Formats: sequence, C-alpha cells, structure tokens
Amino acid sequence: MSPAAYIDAHSADLVALLQRLVRLPTVNPPGEHYDEITRLLADELGAAGLKTRRFSVPRELMKKTLPPEQHGYPRYNVLGTLAARGAKKTIHFNAHYDVVPVSGAWKHGGAFSGSVEGGWIYGRGTADMKGSHASLLLALRALKATGVVPQMNVEVSFTADEETDSELGAGWLVQHAPIRPDYAIVMEGGEGNGICCGHNGVVWLNVIVHGKAAHGSRPDQGVNALEKMSALVRALDGYKRLLAKRTFTAPDGVVKTPTINVGGVFASGEGGKINTVPALASFSIDRRVLPVESVDKVERELRAFLRDAAKAIPQCRITVEKVSHNHPCFTPPDDPFFGAMAGCVTGVRGKKSVFRTSYGFNDMHFFSHHLKIPTLGYGPGGDNCHAVDERASVRELVASAKIYAQLLTTFSG
Repeated sequence: MSPAAYIDAHSADLVALLQRLVRLPTVNPPGEHYDEITRLLADELGAAGLKTRRFSVPRELMKKTLPPEQHGYPRYNVLGTLAARGAKKTIHFNAHYDVVPVSGAWKHGGAFSGSVEGGWIYGRGTADMKGSHASLLLALRALKATGVVPQMNVEVSFTADEETDSELGAGWLVQHAPIRPDYAIVMEGGEGNGICCGHNGVVWLNVIVHGKAAHGSRPDQGVNALEKMSALVRALDGYKRLLAKRTFTAPDGVVKTPTINVGGVFASGEGGKINTVPALASFSIDRRVLPVESVDKVERELRAFLRDAAKAIPQCRITVEKVSHNHPCFTPPDDPFFGAMAGCVTGVRGKKSVFRTSYGFNDMHFFSHHLKIPTLGYGPGGDNCHAVDERASVRELVASAKIYAQLLTTFSG
C-alpha cells in the first residue's frame, strides 16, 4: 500500500484526531490547556516514529514576556525528530496550537465540539490551525505504516502563542531548541493550489491622548481628549494617502499596498462620566508591513507622523506605546524546494499551483528572517478563521496529508 492509499483508508483517523485537538480549548490569551495538548501532540509524534521532546519555557522568561494575569499559564513547545537513512538535509514542519477566544452563537454543538457535517469539521482551531497538525501526523503515520523512508531528516514543532506574538513559541524555538533545518514549512498561509512564499509583517501601537478633566457644564475649562483623539485619527488619512503610493507585486501578479487599521481597541480613561470632560482617550493602530519594508523603519516613520500630527492640533498631547511587532518575509520561489512543493501540490490536486504572499502574518518569518532558510507556507486551511462556525474541509485535510507525504518521499534537497 502506498502512503497516499493509506491516507485515504485512514481519513476517519484524521478526523478523530482533529476532534480530540479541537476539544482541548487552547485559548490564547490567557493560554489554556497548553499542558494537555502538548502531551497529546508529543504522544502522537512518538506513535508516528519520531523522537520527541517537550520543552517548558522558563518561568523567568514568562514573567518578563507575559502580563501578570498570564503567569499562571505555563508555555510549552513540542519538537519531534526523525533521522532518515543517508539523508544530508533536514526539513522542518511547524504549526501553532493556540486559538483565539470565542464569541457569538455557534450552530454545531459549540465552538469546541468538533462536529462533522456535510464533509466539514467545525470548531475553533479547525482551520487555524489544528487541521494542519492532524494532516501532518497522518502523513507521518502513513510513511511508518507503509515502510516508506523520507528523503530528508524530519523535524516537527508544535508551538505556543502565535495568536499573540510567538515570542514564547516559534520565537523561543529558533533561539533555544536543538533544530538544524535546511528548509521549513509553516503549515498555514497557503492552501488549495496556492503556496505561500511570504507574508506581511505588522507593527502594533497604542496611542494615548492626554486631556484635562473639567465639569461637563464648563467644557471650556478642560481639554477634551476625545475631541483631540478624533482630530488625530482624521489626520491619519494623510498617512493612508502616503501608504497608497507604495506597492509590492507578489509572484502571482497581485499588487499590494501597506494598510493601517485604526481603533481595533479604543477606550477612555478612568473617571469617565457623561458630565465630565474626558481627560484621556486611547486607540490602537495596526500597521501592516509589506515584504519590501522593514519593521524598524515603519515604526519610526509612524511615530514621527503621529508626533507631527499631534503638534499641528492645539493642546493635543500624546504618548505612543509599542504593543508588538512581527517581521514580514519573502523568498523568491526559485529554490528547488519551492519547485518540489509546487510539483506535489499540482500532482495531488491536478491543478497548476501558484505562489502567493499572505496579507496576514504567521510564523514563517522566524525561519525565513531569523534562520535564513527557504521557507514556505502550506496547509489545509478552512473557512471562518477567528469567526463563528470556523470549519475545515475533510477533503482538504486529506489532500494536505497526501501533499506532505509526497514531498517527504520525493524531495531530498
């Protein structure tokens, strides 16, 4: 039996494993059930024939990195390795296991049910990105069961905290874990016949506008922070016009420009009351960074624009706080690794593959930007990521498993 035939015959096992993963609500923040899911994933890697280690992130580092309310939620990363006979190169597969919080009314037994209906499996994390875990694990099981040896050494990591900033997940892994990959696949960002060869980065800032409180009947005696914030937000239209002039053309011909999203989070200060002039107001900025831009330069530019815009508004005093950032990345898809993956995607799907870049960000940049190795993104994907009724297609999960297995058995680097 070939690995592909084994995968077809055991697709129900893939669904059952994904249900087990989804039913562990690894919500981040704060970082729940990390212990349970990493033990499960380590066991599954071991059953697939990999040597497995589970790393606990040091508490001292957690305290430096996480807010106090999350210090009671330990962080773990899992690494599995498989040495292939005579292989000179190593391929690394990575996926995060945390999921975003849940809201809204779900139709299929709740957000963590793992219900199956009409060829889809429902639940938070099915698409982003526990489906990738299940697809890869079935591919590895298929190779072991059929006695087919991978052409490369294999590393697999399941990491924490991608839904926040990955510093204690993939960021910790590339700095501290004993990995030596020549190639990497982060199992999201590309799906269907689209292979991801890069993604946008991001700079997150929080802008605090300082006013002066006064009685609501005498607004002339105060400085209204909300009004100053509104003027500052309007001034950012000029920054948007500046961004519209910058472009990046992805390999599939799509022309992209940087974006800025204002006010995903906004708030007033303490002591707010309907008859009080607000003394403080704040709003967030999400600035997406093109692969041809740098995070450091973007942050300096944005801070300078905010500073100058505030100076032009009478009595507008601001403080700008850094929330987080993630680097963009892009690798021209001319390395043989990309060609091998394209051949596998085309072979399994019967449709010509294309290379794309992702509007969002993921953990690809830790391997591409920090380790300087060819890195791509590919997984089963799904619908309604971060939304109600998130779901993954069973057919796509099986197809991804076949693609992973084919790459492992045909590409030697």
